Amino acid sequence: MAEVQDRAPLTAEPTTDTDTPDAAATNVRLTIEGMTCASCARRVERALARVPGVSEASVNLATERASVTFDPRAVTLADMEQAVARAGYGAQPIAAPAAELTTEAEPDGTPTDERGESDAGEPERDEAAERRQAELTRRRDTLLLGIALSIPVVVLSMFFMDRFPGENWLLLALTAPVWGYVGWDFHRTALRVVRHFGANMDVLVSLGSTAAFLMSVVATVAPGVVGATTFYDTTALIVTLIYLGRYLEARAKGQTGEAIRRLAGLRATVAHVVRDGREVDVPLARVRAGDELIVRPGEKIPTDGVVLAGASAVVVAMLSGESLRVETGGGCGVMGATINATGMLRVRASRVGADTMLAGIIRMVEQAQGSKAPIQRLADTVAGVFVPAVLVIALLTFIDWTVAGYVFGFQPAAAMDGATSSPWIVALVAGIAVLVVACPCALGLATPTAIMVGTGQGAESGVLIKGGESLERLRGVTTLVLDKTGTITRGKPELTDVIPASSVALTESELLALAAGAESASEHPLARAVVAGATARGIAPAGPVERFAAVPGGGVIARVAGRELLIGTRRLFAERGVATTANVEPLAAALEADGKTAMLVAVDGAVVGVLGVADTVKVGSAEAIARLGALGVAVWMVTGDNRRTAERVAAQVGIPAARVLAEVLPGAKAERVQRLRDESGGLVAFAGDGINDAPALAQADVGIAMGTGTDVAIETADVALVKGNLRSIVTALDLSRATLRVIRQNLFWAFAYNTVLIPIAIASPAIPALRESAPIFAAAAMALSSVTVVSNSLRLRRFSRREAA
Repeated sequence: MAEVQDRAPLTAEPTTDTDTPDAAATNVRLTIEGMTCASCARRVERALARVPGVSEASVNLATERASVTFDPRAVTLADMEQAVARAGYGAQPIAAPAAELTTEAEPDGTPTDERGESDAGEPERDEAAERRQAELTRRRDTLLLGIALSIPVVVLSMFFMDRFPGENWLLLALTAPVWGYVGWDFHRTALRVVRHFGANMDVLVSLGSTAAFLMSVVATVAPGVVGATTFYDTTALIVTLIYLGRYLEARAKGQTGEAIRRLAGLRATVAHVVRDGREVDVPLARVRAGDELIVRPGEKIPTDGVVLAGASAVVVAMLSGESLRVETGGGCGVMGATINATGMLRVRASRVGADTMLAGIIRMVEQAQGSKAPIQRLADTVAGVFVPAVLVIALLTFIDWTVAGYVFGFQPAAAMDGATSSPWIVALVAGIAVLVVACPCALGLATPTAIMVGTGQGAESGVLIKGGESLERLRGVTTLVLDKTGTITRGKPELTDVIPASSVALTESELLALAAGAESASEHPLARAVVAGATARGIAPAGPVERFAAVPGGGVIARVAGRELLIGTRRLFAERGVATTANVEPLAAALEADGKTAMLVAVDGAVVGVLGVADTVKVGSAEAIARLGALGVAVWMVTGDNRRTAERVAAQVGIPAARVLAEVLPGAKAERVQRLRDESGGLVAFAGDGINDAPALAQADVGIAMGTGTDVAIETADVALVKGNLRSIVTALDLSRATLRVIRQNLFWAFAYNTVLIPIAIASPAIPALRESAPIFAAAAMALSSVTVVSNSLRLRRFSRREAA
């Protein structure tokens, strides 16, 4: 837990303030209203991309959101909203969550948020959730009305045809509300889109149902014009079945975002803050950085901070997935939303609102869920021309069957009775079936719903994947390069040996005091281990430090208390012309044979001893590497340590000596990664946690940052592991493969559905079972299509339960 205070929160791609005059690029997220299919998303995306000043626009049908990168000097939010409106849809910026509002202080010290509220009040309501639930309730009630009216329409049409006078007028009275009220969502959207010279799924549904309804009305009012046969049952079932599919799809899409809602629900709602020497309860949104908080046993820690007093065990499973409790005391960092299990803690708030670890995780997941995977490009391309193509196919179907009837005398299979045998009516029924059966929704939902669920489940398992492209690349990784320190090992080395050379007069204490004095000016983990080892032994570091220089990958050069010190590797000593003595070399070799890092020490140009530092292997590293091998991933280790130490550590976790890259300087890691990319011919991932790992993380096809690492490494990587252990890499790989498998299944279904059923609808007059009911079967199939895709994506929710098991 101690690392939290030194690490910036996990964040999505930084967003530039739109008010900054010289901002080069700004990203804004918009809520898009009125989209119903992939064609809609494609149309909105094109409309935004055409706005001068917009460099990139991505629209996600599943989340109903757009992410737009633009130059604020050339375009405004109003310009983008107008462009979306001209395309026939609505757009508005996504407001910041209440938990992310900036907190300020009133003159009397009482905290207030940007709205000016200062009372403790009630926790903020989730207005988005309330709107979503209200919309689902409205749709459910509308659907129930449609079902209640459609059932008698179908019964009368099937079993009581021409049984009593005025039957068609009764059917008209029952069907009109279904077509006009239940189907109004389709008609309204279709009118808006057509008015802007577009076409989407609602246009197809509206055209099909309206054609059947109007023909039935004419047959009822003036039977001599088109005959007496009506299609009220077709109208009612087209509207009701597709509305049922839309309702089920909305419910399922709501569940795809459940992971973010659960993460947001982890927040505490109230904090016990010490103000003017007394404890007061304030809402979380009004806690400020620097506030002193009281956290009692069993309570959630309100925000990220540092423990001032007290000791306790903290449950961090809700953020990192670690089931073990973490012992926490004075000076330790703690994360908001974790649970204080035992003792009382006094915590100084260090990060609040949007700056907390939890807010960063939510932001990263939202960014990932709104992204697109490369595999979606084909679906987007098809969606762009799908609806116009279906309209043309439906028109050609009508023309062809009309010609076949009037010119060639074709009679439909099991010829329809009476007026329905008229060729143009047969052709109209087939055309309606083509309009209704086509489903661009499945194409648009195939990829984003799977990415939403997959990245959400990853977040709950402690795996933060930054986007669909990262997810797809991760699935194809064949080689994984692991940095040793902090990735395979704990990254917290400890001083184990202080061995003066037999040829010098320095004692162990004098050697350690000089070494600790030189290392006290360094932030390197090995340096901290030496200083901590001296402190633990009751030895004060020598001083003052008059001059200090760190040599990356080598060691340190310093002047301490008037003496010149050189501490580090054999390579550093060779570069400085300091020869290692025969009585020191065996000591260093013995330490390295035990898997320890040997640090040579020279004073005034002469080698005086060697320090041994050990970094223990993380629990589960060997098991994880074995599982990665079973998944077909070749695992390599890279380190700046000498080969003897590196191979000893590699042997502990099951990495062959041939896959150990030892004595690699920090700047050369990226070069080694590129060399592996060239040699392997496959995708190479790199996992590390330090600032010096950032170039290698960027060079790799997939960069994986351990959650215990620096903010630079985390920002550079494609995947961040909150747990910081190698088992999370296995989880990430399994999740990426499962998600891509579901995406492929969804795309196969979407393409196969349209490829098979559109031709069947075209040929329906020649198929006995579909002679009059083709539009009804088409509506049922179309409703089933999008629901099937979303439901298949929801299977990924079992992933976290499987991992937990």
